[in-house]
Amino acid sequence: MPDKKKTHLSQLDDEKSGVTLMNSGASLVHGKDDDSSVGTFSSSSSMSGDENTERGNWTGRMDFLLSCVGYAVGLGNIWRFPYLCYRNGGGAFLIPYITFLLLCGMPLFFLEVSYGQFASLSPTAVWKLSPLFKGIGWGMVIISGIVCIYYNIIITWTLYYLVMSLRSVLPWASCGNEWNDDRCALRAHNGNETLLNQTAANETVMTYNTTFSVNGTEVSAVLTSVVANASELPKQTPSEQYWQNHVLELTSGIDDLGDIRWQLLVSLIVAWILVFLCLFKGVKSSGRVVYVTATFPYLVLIILLVRGVTLPGALNGIKFYLIPDFAKLGTFKVWAEAAAQIFYSVGAAWGALITMSSYNKFNNNCFRDALIVPAINCGTSIFAGFVIFSIVGFMAHETGQDIKDVVTQGPGLVFVVYPEALAKLPISPLWAVLFFLMLFTIGLDSQFGMFETMTSAFLDEFPKLLRKRKMLFTAVMCVVEFLIGIPLVMQGGIYILQIMDWYCATFSLMILSFLECMVIAWIYGVDRFYKDIELMIGYKPPIVYKYAWCYVTPLVIVFILIASLAMHTPVTYGDVVYPEWAVGLGWVMASISMVPVPIVMIVKILREEGSFVERVKKLVRPAPEWGPAVLSHRKRYLLTLPPAERSRMVKDLSTCSSLSTGINDEESNSGSSDCDRDEKSAIEMDCLMHESEIKLNV
Repeated sequence: MPDKKKTHLSQLDDEKSGVTLMNSGASLVHGKDDDSSVGTFSSSSSMSGDENTERGNWTGRMDFLLSCVGYAVGLGNIWRFPYLCYRNGGGAFLIPYITFLLLCGMPLFFLEVSYGQFASLSPTAVWKLSPLFKGIGWGMVIISGIVCIYYNIIITWTLYYLVMSLRSVLPWASCGNEWNDDRCALRAHNGNETLLNQTAANETVMTYNTTFSVNGTEVSAVLTSVVANASELPKQTPSEQYWQNHVLELTSGIDDLGDIRWQLLVSLIVAWILVFLCLFKGVKSSGRVVYVTATFPYLVLIILLVRGVTLPGALNGIKFYLIPDFAKLGTFKVWAEAAAQIFYSVGAAWGALITMSSYNKFNNNCFRDALIVPAINCGTSIFAGFVIFSIVGFMAHETGQDIKDVVTQGPGLVFVVYPEALAKLPISPLWAVLFFLMLFTIGLDSQFGMFETMTSAFLDEFPKLLRKRKMLFTAVMCVVEFLIGIPLVMQGGIYILQIMDWYCATFSLMILSFLECMVIAWIYGVDRFYKDIELMIGYKPPIVYKYAWCYVTPLVIVFILIASLAMHTPVTYGDVVYPEWAVGLGWVMASISMVPVPIVMIVKILREEGSFVERVKKLVRPAPEWGPAVLSHRKRYLLTLPPAERSRMVKDLSTCSSLSTGINDEESNSGSSDCDRDEKSAIEMDCLMHESEIKLNV
């Protein structure tokens, strides 16, 4: 963070308004007794390059754009979208997918980056726009905090696979390792030969549908039964056993968590150290890192696609991915899954978009960014499908299976199926290193956004205590998240991770997003919000966004919520069914992020004065501290308000003093026109009137 100018420091306490005035040049920090959050108005600094000297800004516009792309393009683009596309009509699935991108994804993205940039505040402090609903912001922070815990476990797995790929032969390429058992089956297919190397219970090697040589004579055998007293065991590939028996050392269920996997624990420590090193200076450090982490995955995807399309069977895989089945568009499930995928992929209601945009300069064209990032995110998902299905097609060709029997989603795709396919390629360690390095950087970018959401929220709530200790606080948060995540690197840790992923960021995300839309569009006012955006970017966005925020997007969110509830099934992992207490724990996790909404409402209503209706009316309208953080922009913002509203917004003595100081500084540094003096007079007149009222009431 840039150093603030050292100037005269003065304090003034007003018992009635609970105001603390701290003038530092043109900077002001003011708080209220019913809210630990602090709003900060600062003058721009040409020396530091930061417009907001209190919180800082991105070094350049590309820092924000790449951070948003890196955050939005997550592991779901790689391991979920291609599978959904294949399962829901191939190329036909793109119709509902792009439809919901336009109706829900882009409007939500634009909404969050707009009011985050306008106020330059975190997801909690930004709710000065309607203080009664501040719990929405805390709900977002809680979701990001929980997901950060298990998302870094996935990064830990990719880091472990990355290290284990640095050898001449990939450890999951064959059976015969210490972690393999009698069920291990090395699959290979070449022409009319299919080998499964199946070991039965009596250790007799079984060969199915094989043409082999006996004393120089070709013999064809089709075995339809096994030898006496030998029962066939379920087959598992080497990559599957490597994942379950070696990496996880998987237990039988959540009732048996087993011991800590020390290799994964070390990888988890390394992962959190890397997160700290990238974020200890906030956006100043992460903004540099994303130039590599956000672009490298695209380089690897291109390399993998070029390699993939040259493999036998690749084109069959791509055809399987793209050939449309328009009949499926008539099913409810296809539209529901398309809507849900878009909702999750843009990253709305997590708080990260608000956080990252809060470090933009006030006049950044957020509308342009809100078109670019979702479009790139959508394009990445489609492009990743070509990469995945070219390899899946090759895998199906090599094993003699149907593509539908090979393709899967989730961790099973990236830690079992894809590694098995990579092991069959020439120079397989090289391709494995590239693939897992790509997954690592993708995961790291998403982790940046969620973790910065947590730290920024606390820094904005307690700036006097934490802002000067940002590095220490970041380290403490990393340690806390690491300690909470230790149970997830136990032998049964993936069962806990599955519960967290199944419940924590599903229904609560939709509810918070719906409330966010309704508050801004209907309570704060969509027309007022449009004026705020116009003040930032210099023009009003297309009117379609107004109707989207008021009607279309909330209805789509309700549709996603209802569809998700209708299609919801209790959590499972593979064939493992969870006990009732574990399912109950999942619902508790799902509810945690919703708890702050009513609690904050109750606390704020109890602290406010007046009748119940008067209290609610005061709390739903913007607080006097709401508005741009930089004084020059705040002056312009106040002048866009109706006189009565402007009068209310500047009633704080601290706000008036800050505005007067900032305006006078601007006039002394640059010439002022008659229009500027008229603007100053309008604001100062409101200030003088309220100062007189305060003095008379004291």
